Amino acid sequence: MKRITSRLLLFMTFTSLSLGSWAQVNPSQVLMTISGKDVTVGEFMAIYQKNNMANQAIDQDALKEYLDLFINFKLKVREAEDLGLDTIASFKTELAGYREQLAKPYFMDEATIDNLVLEAFERSKQDVRASHIFIRVAPDALPGDTLAAWNKISRIRQRLMEGESFETLAFELSEDPSARDREANAQHPFIKGNKGDLGYFTVFDMVYPFETVTYETNEGQIAQQTRTEYGYHLIKVTKKQPAMGKVTVAHLYRAIPKDASGEDSLRVHQKIDSIYTMLNGGAKWDSLVTVFSDDKGSAARGGALPKFGVNRMVPEFIEAIYQLENIGDYSKPILTSYGWHIIRLVERDRVLPFDEAKSELKQKVMKDGRSQIGQEVVIQKIIDEYGLKEYPGAKEDFFSVVTDSIFLGKWSVDMASGLNKPLFKIGEVVTNQEEFAAYLGAKQKRGDKKSITAYVNSQYHDFLKEKLFMVENNNLEQNYPEFKALMNEYRDGILLFDLTDKNVWSKAVKDTTGLKTFYEKNKSDYMWGPRVDATIYTIKRADAAATVRNFLSTGLTDDDILKEINTDTVKVLTIQSGKFSKKDNPVLGKISWKAGTSENIKTDDGIVFVTIREVLQPEPKELNEARGLITADYQNYLETQWIENLKKKYPVVVYKEVYAKIK
Repeated sequence: MKRITSRLLLFMTFTSLSLGSWAQVNPSQVLMTISGKDVTVGEFMAIYQKNNMANQAIDQDALKEYLDLFINFKLKVREAEDLGLDTIASFKTELAGYREQLAKPYFMDEATIDNLVLEAFERSKQDVRASHIFIRVAPDALPGDTLAAWNKISRIRQRLMEGESFETLAFELSEDPSARDREANAQHPFIKGNKGDLGYFTVFDMVYPFETVTYETNEGQIAQQTRTEYGYHLIKVTKKQPAMGKVTVAHLYRAIPKDASGEDSLRVHQKIDSIYTMLNGGAKWDSLVTVFSDDKGSAARGGALPKFGVNRMVPEFIEAIYQLENIGDYSKPILTSYGWHIIRLVERDRVLPFDEAKSELKQKVMKDGRSQIGQEVVIQKIIDEYGLKEYPGAKEDFFSVVTDSIFLGKWSVDMASGLNKPLFKIGEVVTNQEEFAAYLGAKQKRGDKKSITAYVNSQYHDFLKEKLFMVENNNLEQNYPEFKALMNEYRDGILLFDLTDKNVWSKAVKDTTGLKTFYEKNKSDYMWGPRVDATIYTIKRADAAATVRNFLSTGLTDDDILKEINTDTVKVLTIQSGKFSKKDNPVLGKISWKAGTSENIKTDDGIVFVTIREVLQPEPKELNEARGLITADYQNYLETQWIENLKKKYPVVVYKEVYAKIK
């Protein structure tokens, strides 16, 4: 896709004219023929209307220009087709790559995505604090394992409904390791269990089903059992707050020593209180942080921490920030599991308005698991349109032929050699067991061993989805006229780019003989205006101008004068020598053009004077002096000659009575 812009730029050039509106013309009417091949009004209109931005009467001169560009374009495409450029492998590969990208929106329901974006925006206005009790079960677990997990989580919920403590049951029964204390080891110090408390979070911080339940559950309530890809959860919503947004804060931190006694902890508390008193008494924040903070890394920055969101800090820290309204406000000392902090608000990024946040939110939705909802809507539409009939028994045959070797990447497709029954039918397209066996063989890889039944079911689901998309993909041009038109644009654009590059752009650069011949015939079009052969002296210090003139009068060379005037540290004099026009330097418009040295001219850069050796009359530029411009004109010449030849090769007939209806 890297050359998409340049390849299509030429094609799109003639579509940039905004000409007005069309009268009602039958799109199937033939507007013109190119060497006997019909071009309809609809094809012409489709390209025109891409850039028709105003409903106004068409300017007939502009319309004629547009038509001429369209004809030239179609002539080049016809030539490319006759040369077989649309049949070569590199063209097909490139077009297929573009098609893959262009087809993606058709496999994601835009209305669903738009709703998810709006939902995400509304949720971004609020932060949630919640706790959970977790029972693990794999997404592809067998029904018996899923039922066992469901019964376990249901029994816990019943105990909660009977009044038992959520924190106690989380500590005792949750399979989330963070719920319980973790003893110190080589990897980490002692970590106190959170008893299920996940702290604060906002949209996109949790997997979508978990997020949805927390936002739909009232503060203080325990939701019903919730299934995610990880297992079952019981979720208790502790608190909801208006969104904190992203913040930068500074903190003054006093650590509580490891294995601190009660007296040690009290001394730290008293110390942070005394620092808070000094702060209230007018002491400077930065000074107090430098002297007293135990976080030496942030102390060098005035205690500033990197910008973070609500889910990046422990809840006590976040709740203190909620209380800070204005930049510069600071909290009372607060205790976290790490020690004591005084927190100062440095910067806050509030939630943006929807129009400003929409683009970023959509990107996040598309990267998040919730985007699968949009895909599932499309899958159901495909099923509704084409119909789907499955043969469950044919799938179940694989339960006995797929072995644990598949988790080592060593399963042989030959083990399913006897299976050839229909697996499912989409519309009139039948997919048999052999295709699924080949799919299993191609997709296998080393991984954790799991239930064969669960594995086959999961792979079958993915295979069926792939086949449903394949059926839709094969019919995109038929089902969506706008997609067909877009693909034609890309196809023609690629063909046009390659052929134009060969006959015009690259040829003009490589054909040095042709370029030189073109230049010799047209050199009068590339003329220098009046110029002088001169040297311009610019002196930053006015008192040095006379010295420079004296050196010139003694016959010193410019290089010698530069050595005399400039030092290693100070550059007083600048000398420019060459051929100049008045536009090259403003001073040249303020002096008389005659041989000799001019008077001093005061400028913003200092004193300037000019020594003119010769006044040059207008003359043609050398080829190397205007190669870029001459090459561009040669390209235009080549294209004009090419178009003339194409018109002779492919006669163009425009049906005037049809053309006249375009108003």
